[in-house]
Parts: sequence; structure tokens; C-alpha cells
Amino acid sequence: MAGGFESLGLTGTERGIYTVLIFLIAYGFVMAEEFTSLRKSKPVIFAASIIWAHAAILAAQAGVSIHDMHAAFEHDLKEYAELMLFLLVAMTYINSMADRNVFEALRSWLIRKQFGYRQLFLITGIITFFLSAVADNLTSALLVGAVVLAVGADNPKFVSISFVNLVVAANAGGAFCPFGDITTLMVWQAEYAEFFDFFKLFIPSAVNYGVPAAAMYFAVPNEQPKPSSEAAVQLKPGAIQICVLFLFTIITAVSFKQVLHLPPFMGMMAGLSVLMIYSYRINFLHAPNGQPFDVFNRVREAEWDTLLFFFGVVFAVGGLGYIGYLELLSKGMYEGLGATTANILIGLISAIIDNIPVMFAVLNMNLDMNLYQWLLVTLTAGVGGSLLSVGSAAGVALMGQSNHKYTFFSHLKWTPAIAAGYAASIVTHYLING
Repeated sequence: MAGGFESLGLTGTERGIYTVLIFLIAYGFVMAEEFTSLRKSKPVIFAASIIWAHAAILAAQAGVSIHDMHAAFEHDLKEYAELMLFLLVAMTYINSMADRNVFEALRSWLIRKQFGYRQLFLITGIITFFLSAVADNLTSALLVGAVVLAVGADNPKFVSISFVNLVVAANAGGAFCPFGDITTLMVWQAEYAEFFDFFKLFIPSAVNYGVPAAAMYFAVPNEQPKPSSEAAVQLKPGAIQICVLFLFTIITAVSFKQVLHLPPFMGMMAGLSVLMIYSYRINFLHAPNGQPFDVFNRVREAEWDTLLFFFGVVFAVGGLGYIGYLELLSKGMYEGLGATTANILIGLISAIIDNIPVMFAVLNMNLDMNLYQWLLVTLTAGVGGSLLSVGSAAGVALMGQSNHKYTFFSHLKWTPAIAAGYAASIVTHYLING
């Protein structure tokens, strides 16, 4: 195992098989979240607790020392802590920009410009593609989805096609930058690729978005939305400065990793401290005339369901890996099928199962792959979720936001075009980086 400990190799035991069933049942609840309204973090945290309890019993029965068992557990804890702190800072900055009306101002500007539906289709898709490179795909899709709903309220066909476009754009945009997707971030923090290596995926990611977008473009109504009398939204004090601070926080995180060889979350925490200090200045100058800006409220508004879901996934998959299932899966997929086929299959799996547990499992298989293959699995795991509406957080969230205008089957109608983009992006990656 990558963490310096050996798996138990007890995959054939009754207790080991029981843990797999627990994980599958928990993940069934995750996939049914849209229908049950049970937050996805709840079943996986419960499953993680049960899996590790059984792993501890199996370790004791196998004569493994408590110290060695704790080493395996603490490996998962370290993985989670680093990623959780990194994501918490990123979410806090995004929430701060939302509080300062940055995204509302963008939405208002797009509505008042009176673009045609086809123009809006392209503009919203391109904005989502680049926005998701620095914000996660869920946030990007929801922010731009609000624009689509506002201008297309009277045109369900436009909303449906545009939401498919946003899901593809959000997932593709997050694949070429460590700040854009949790899976890309995990590969970077695991040191299988350097920060700037991921930008080799920019063109394949653009192809992944461009192919289905070109197919959908001509299905978009060639009409003009109704004129809007909405007034311009004004930015609150400090809005531009917070955007600049976020950019410098990204630079700081990269510098901590590349120059100081420290985990990038330390650079993010440094950026959070600057935001906290700057919030004092905003309140000192502007609070008497307006609502105070409280950073801790922005922390509270972070996507805690996502962060806790990630906790459950890390420990559930980590527990299964300690029992020996990841080693078994590695031999079956990577040794049996070969790295390229296995990595392409990972993308197809992520169309059904969230890419976070899939990528965490891959990272904990301790695979010996070159940079090309690590970038390939980063690409496929990132964009594979676009194949079905339930394959990514962006798709699930937009189904909830669309008021039944965007559904599983309206997305499925465009799956062949999305699959063509998926295949084209893999070929492009081979031609450029192979």
C-alpha cells in the first residue's frame, strides 16, 4: 500500500464480504438521493464507521498490531484532512464572492444584454467551462444555471439543452486544473503529476466540451428571449479585491507545493487568513453604512454535505482497501486489462458512481503508471460523469434546480453526442500527450 502498510488480504472472509455489501447498500442510497432526499453524506459516513469497525476486528484476528492498524487508519485521516482544508478555503472564497454580488452582477449583465438563445447557449457554456477550472463543477453549474433559468423561463427546450451543456462544460473544465475538480486535486496532492502538467489536458478537455456542444447548438431554438427590465446589480464593497485575493491564494497554494514542498492546503490556509484580515478592513470602512461582512458565516455556508460525503468516501474506500479489495481490483483491472483500457473504463464507471470514490480507489491501488496514464485517468474520471445526468454532482443539482425541465431522460437523449466527445478527448490526449 502507498501509505507504507500492507493490506490484510482477507477479501474472502465472511466479514470482508459483509463490508462490501455495506458499501454497496450505502452507495445505493447516495445514487437515490434525488428521490429519497436523504443527503448523500449520511449513508457513507455510517458505512465508513461499520467498515472500519470490521477492519479492526479482522486485523486483530490476523494478529496485526494496534500500531500497524492505526498506521492504515491515519493514512486515510491525513488524506482527508489535507483535501478537506483545501476545499474549505476554496468554498469560503466562492461564498465570499457570492456575498459580494460577483455572480449576481454577472447574471444581471447577461440578462440585460438581450442575447439570443443560441448566443446564450455558447456564452453560458464557455463561462461554465472556465469558471469550473477554479470553482468546483457543482458551484459553477448552479451559478450559471440560475442565468439559464432566468432568461429561458418561457422556453423549456432551451433550458433542457442548456443544462446538458452546462453539465458537460463544468465537468470538462474541472479536468485540466487541480482547483477545478476534487479528483484532479487528489492526483496533484498525491504527487503523481505536477501542477502545470494538468494543463496538458486543456485541449482534450476543450474537445470533450466542444464536440457535444456543436451537436446540440443547432437544436437550440433560434429565437430571442423576452426583453428584461431588470436593473443592474451593483457589486458590494470589496468584491473585486476578494476576487484578486482568491487569485493570489491560488498562486500561494501552488508556490507552497512547487517551491517549499509543503502541502498546498497550507498555502490555501494562508490565503484564508488574508481574507479574514481583509474582512476586518471592509467592516471598518463600510459596515456602519451596510451589512457587516463575516468570513465565519461564509465558512458556515460551505458545502458541508459534500465535505462530509468526502469523509465517508475516503474512510469507506480506505477501509475496503485495508481489507484487501483495492489490491484485488487492481489486479483484475490494471493487470488484467492494461492501464489504458482500465483508465477508459474508470471514466465509464464514473458515469454511474461519483468520481470521488472511484479516483480515491485508483490512488490507493499503488499503481505504477507514467504521467500520460495518470493524466488519462484524471481526464476520464473528470469528464466521464457527463455521460449520464446522475454521474456528477453538477447533473444531480441541476435536475433539482430545473423544476423538471431538465431530467435524466432529457440528458440521456444527448448521451451519444457526449460519448463522442468522451472518445474524441481520449484520442486528442493520445495525439498530443501520448
